[in-house]
Amino acid sequence: MIEFLLNGRMEKVDQADPNLSVLEWLRTKMRLTGTKEGCASGDCGACTVITGTPDQAGKIHYQAINSCITLLGSLHGKELITVEAFQQEPGHPAQTCMMEKHGAQCGFCTPGIIMSLIALHANHQSATPDDHKLLEALSGNLCRCTGYRPIVDAGRDAMVQAWSPDASHPAAGLKGDRSADALASIHTGGITLKAANDGPRFDAPASLAELRELRSRFPESRLVAGSTDLALEITQQLQTLDHLISVERVHELNGCTRDNDELVIGAATPYEAFRKPLSELWPAFDPMLERLGSLQIRNRGTLGGNIANASPIGDMSPPLIALAATLVLDGPDGARKLPVEAFFHDYKQTDLKPGEFIHSIRIPVPKPGEKLFIYKVSKRLDDDISAVLGAFKINLEAGIVSDCRLAFGGMAATPARAREAEAALRGARWDEASVKAAAEALGRDFNPLSDVRASAAYRLQVAGNLLQRALLASDPLVRDALTVTDYA
Repeated sequence: MIEFLLNGRMEKVDQADPNLSVLEWLRTKMRLTGTKEGCASGDCGACTVITGTPDQAGKIHYQAINSCITLLGSLHGKELITVEAFQQEPGHPAQTCMMEKHGAQCGFCTPGIIMSLIALHANHQSATPDDHKLLEALSGNLCRCTGYRPIVDAGRDAMVQAWSPDASHPAAGLKGDRSADALASIHTGGITLKAANDGPRFDAPASLAELRELRSRFPESRLVAGSTDLALEITQQLQTLDHLISVERVHELNGCTRDNDELVIGAATPYEAFRKPLSELWPAFDPMLERLGSLQIRNRGTLGGNIANASPIGDMSPPLIALAATLVLDGPDGARKLPVEAFFHDYKQTDLKPGEFIHSIRIPVPKPGEKLFIYKVSKRLDDDISAVLGAFKINLEAGIVSDCRLAFGGMAATPARAREAEAALRGARWDEASVKAAAEALGRDFNPLSDVRASAAYRLQVAGNLLQRALLASDPLVRDALTVTDYA
């Protein structure tokens, strides 16, 4: 059984199909149809809702998420707020400003847009977010007919207006920790959600010991964290997953800490939770992470999930390979360490043994003379999958490349290093000639495929161009002129 708050009221759900998304449960079981289904893949934002998750101190953090790819079992111990909560007066500024600025026409996408704006408003109560934050909050919301200018105008106006609901309002928790007491009454141990008649099962252990025991008993079960990719098997491929084990509530797999000369990130840690500490060490991560999916995706997706998915176009693996990061794998036989680059064997094939899972990722901190460059190339700027992603760690000593690690996604069946290109750079001056030689060597490193995202010839050319861009970016005269909107 799972327990959670829904628009201010406690809900208890037992004997439900774990394959149900939050969106489907809301619309078919609760008849709360204000939340819309547009794509069922986390791309359009029409399904956006807000969840509140208490931290260890009991403070609740609210986030916009895609309900279409969030599984019902993940709601245990949380607060769920849907657009229906805002039927009660006083209306939220996001609602009134959308009307006043003519930010809706057909209105199908409007509930999701309003929920994204409300989440932004709730998280910036002490300061007004700038346009950058506003556009980031809206990056996962597609509008089919209105256009974005009136929506952005509505967002600007809403962010500077106060909202003061009384304690009886269904979304009153957004103004403080008014839901904390109710959530504190929910048990914090592991939970199981099962369909009737011995149907599909969902386990959510709360400790590493519980997770190990479940994986030992059920090695064929599927692990799930933020479900931003795995849920597509349900919503797009129409599969039924018989047994899911969620790692989301395992506290040992959550968090981001410094351990001497390494940053240790738990495998179940969402992107938005580790983005700041990682980017403070390696600033190149920040603009790349801003383009990894949308804010709704980054609020749910996890580092361990991105790696374990083993996609050749996963955004996090190439930078981790470039930095010589290490995976800590755990399971019934105990823990072991493995370089990230050794984790991938072939397309969607990894080094995980039966019952194993990713525990954490250990990332080296920068050393003097090391520079990291990360460039993502995709058809659109926001909320898109990479055609090519290049990550380059360059060690410079008096203008000479003393060492380097060049890693690419989208160039092979797995994320991989460009060892021939590395050899062309190592020991050479960091200049046009050496970069040209390295770019030519990429043809010996990779034989990329042509697909709907890019042709093989384009991928090879753009991979070389990204090395050229790294050279230009390392020159202080041109570095400031380059922005995330530049394309290779």
